[in-house]
Amino acid sequence: MSARRAAGRLAITPSLTPRSLEKRGTPAKVWQARIITLFPEAFPGVLGLSLTGKALKEGLWGLEAIDLRPFGIGKHRNVDDTPAGGGAGMVLRADVLGRAVEMTMRGAPEDRAEWPLVCLSPRGRPFTQAMAQRWAGARGVTMICGRFEGIDQRVIDHFGIEEVSLGDFVLTGGELAAQAMLDATVRLLPEVLGNAASVEEESFSSGLLEHPQYTRPAEWEGREIPPVLMSGNHGEIARWRQAQAEELTRARRPDLWAAYQARKG
Repeated sequence: MSARRAAGRLAITPSLTPRSLEKRGTPAKVWQARIITLFPEAFPGVLGLSLTGKALKEGLWGLEAIDLRPFGIGKHRNVDDTPAGGGAGMVLRADVLGRAVEMTMRGAPEDRAEWPLVCLSPRGRPFTQAMAQRWAGARGVTMICGRFEGIDQRVIDHFGIEEVSLGDFVLTGGELAAQAMLDATVRLLPEVLGNAASVEEESFSSGLLEHPQYTRPAEWEGREIPPVLMSGNHGEIARWRQAQAEELTRARRPDLWAAYQARKG
């Protein structure tokens, strides 16, 4: 198997000792995602489709899903226990998750700017386009997919884990959130999209929502493409798109509009 093919294949690690970066057959320069999860079979999921899936197969990035269960305690490999102080639900144990994090981070840079270590949590900082750009500029990212009532706070404090949220809602686990965040990040990697301009012009890249898009047919159900887009005047088209982006942002996202105005001022 060639190194290039191995770099892009999904690797599921069922053992207590995930392969080190140097032993994975993955070029050091290839961006890597490592996912600690109780459901490694959930990956690559949608990440294996379309452009991200093609890039994964071509070795433009790598994905490794690390099964948390083998790190568990006792005959049944328990990974959770009841909350200290009482309460509903279960919490992922510090000793179990701590071992998993230590093993998973072997071979990764200690500098969190080069290799972020994050936990998907509804109480985390909201995930943004800027965060995706920051992660894409690193060498890789390790994500912990939370389950149950969350993870023992001591693990977060000990490893300096960054808590990140997909939005103001609660999922049954972090796997879907991880896939969404990875999709947003991987598409920013060089050569994945193949058209850098499309990234520069889309929503949030400039602090504004993206302008409306149109294509053939020129008329549909009595609705025509705005004439300016058919004029061939690129200056007028650019001005129209900017005005539309500003109007949409002002109407739909007052928070983004206020931040945009503050940067301009």
